Order: sequence, then structure tokens, then C-alpha cells
Amino acid sequence: MSNICLTGIQPTGKLHIGNYFGAMKPILDLSNRTEFDKILVFVANLHSLNSIKDANTLRAYTQDIALDYLSLDLDLTKTSLFLQSDIKALTELTCIFNNLVTVAYLERSHAYKDAVENGKEANMGLFDYPVLMAADILLYQSNVVPVGQDQKQHIEIAQTIAKKFNSQYGQFFTIPKPYIQTNTAIIKGLDGRKMSKSYKNTIEIFEPADSIRAKVMKITTDSKAPNEPKDPDTCNIMAIYRLLATPENLEVMENRYKGGQISYKEAKENLAETILGFFQSMRTRRQELLQNPEYIAEILSKGAKEANAIAETNIQQIRQLVGLK
Repeated sequence: MSNICLTGIQPTGKLHIGNYFGAMKPILDLSNRTEFDKILVFVANLHSLNSIKDANTLRAYTQDIALDYLSLDLDLTKTSLFLQSDIKALTELTCIFNNLVTVAYLERSHAYKDAVENGKEANMGLFDYPVLMAADILLYQSNVVPVGQDQKQHIEIAQTIAKKFNSQYGQFFTIPKPYIQTNTAIIKGLDGRKMSKSYKNTIEIFEPADSIRAKVMKITTDSKAPNEPKDPDTCNIMAIYRLLATPENLEVMENRYKGGQISYKEAKENLAETILGFFQSMRTRRQELLQNPEYIAEILSKGAKEANAIAETNIQQIRQLVGLK
């Protein structure tokens, strides 16, 4: 059996630093490991139907995320990039799983409860999100799934569904494992909360340089004077900087913080230039890809064929196991 690593990201807006370190960089790291036969990367546009109700907006965001992933310079000999909506077996497997889980179990989902508490409409798409995500993962017999700390419970739900199916119908599904980088489990935004589009506290990777600089200057800090010692471990500026800086530059910055040798203004200016430098190659490659939409369509079509080949093989066996064939 193949050893498969899978990840996806919703096209709900522009790619930000939290997306990159939470979902995209882990794929780059894992793709260099020899134990994986295949890396599956999908644009989760079905999930986005829950929050995006305008067709043109969803199409534009979907194209944006595909561009973003290709800007990473993925190894396409090992990686399949595709749209979630191009995998027809996915919705069938979601239906099968919906008949295995209870309402009470899904009501315990942290993401669902948080969304409702924050005023989001409690529709079935939101409620059933973990089941669709479980189908995303299990349909391909995924072994490892890179996720942020906030998605860990969804992997646990997928594990539970897989075990329940195996108990009910016979051993079939691989039990997936989450891959969480502990030093980047939750990426802080401009206000110190988790970086999220819903909080409007993000720094987008591909926005204009002047806009990035302006946003960074808005990062929340305490009121310490420039010559006062500062704690680099509790500073929102440093929380982002440590993700991007070289070990040598990070050590210099931490020492300047502790010694009262830097103002927050200078630290923010340093961070802005570090962000621009870190993502410069991606920003350049994305501009090049924008001029070649045919290439993007070709990659997505090829990726869908490769993913469907795995999905169709598995769904045929699942149909047999549950009695649909």
C-alpha cells in the first residue's frame, strides 16, 4: 500500500502567513522525505461553499489558491494538485460516513461551537464540516495530514470514523496521523490572536510591499520605551519574526530585546523587510504564473486524474463493503 501525505486549504481569501506556515510549508518539508510515495494537495472549494455565496468570488479565490500552491515550486513529479470538487467519489463517501456518526458527537466539535458562538449561521455545511474533512482524508488512505493545532480535533474525528467503519464493515481504512509542527502550531496575527481572515488580523504574502509594511506597523505591543528591556517570548512582533529569521538574526534580535537596544518601531520595520525577503521568490514566481493560465489548468487537470485514480479504486471497495454494490 502506498504511503500518502495529504493536505488541503480552503479558498476563502488571500493567502496569509498563517496559511503558509500552518498548511503549506509542512508540505514542502514532508515532500523531501523519502517515505512518502505520493503527496496530495487539494483546494477545498466544497468546504468554502459554507462561507462564500457568490460564484465569481469562489472561482477567483479557487484560482488564487492554486496559483499560491504552484508559487511554492512544488515537486510535481511527486505531488498532485487538484480541486476538491473534481473528486466525485468524495460526496458519496461523505454520505456513507454521515450514517456512521451521531449528531451528539458532531456537536462536540470545537470549530462548530466556536463558529456559532461568533455569530456564524449554523447550517448543515458548517455542522457536517468534520465529516467532509474525514472523507477528504480517508478516501485516499492518507497516512499523514499536516494541520494546525486548531485542526487537530478534526483529525481525531477522522480517526474515530475510520475505526467505526472498520469495526462495522471490516478492516479497510488506514488510521491517519496529524503532522503538527509544534513551533508553528498557532500563528499570531496583528492583534496577538490566531492569524485568521475572520479576525481581520492577517498579513497576506502577495499583497503589495507598502501594504505589508503598513500592516506590520499596526502589530499590537505593550508600552515599553525604546531603551527598556523587552521580553522576546511574549512579543507579537517576535512571534512572527522567529518563523522567518535565520538562527543568527533571531539571536541578535532577542539579545537586543533583552538589552533594551531596540524600539518596537525598529523591530516592526525589521520584521516587514524580513517578510518581504523571505517570500520574494514566491512573489516573483506567482507573477510569472499569472501570465500562463493554461499551465495552471493543465496541472489541476492532471492532478485530478491522479487523485481520481486512487479515489475510484477505493470507493469501489467501499461500495462492496457497505452493500451498495
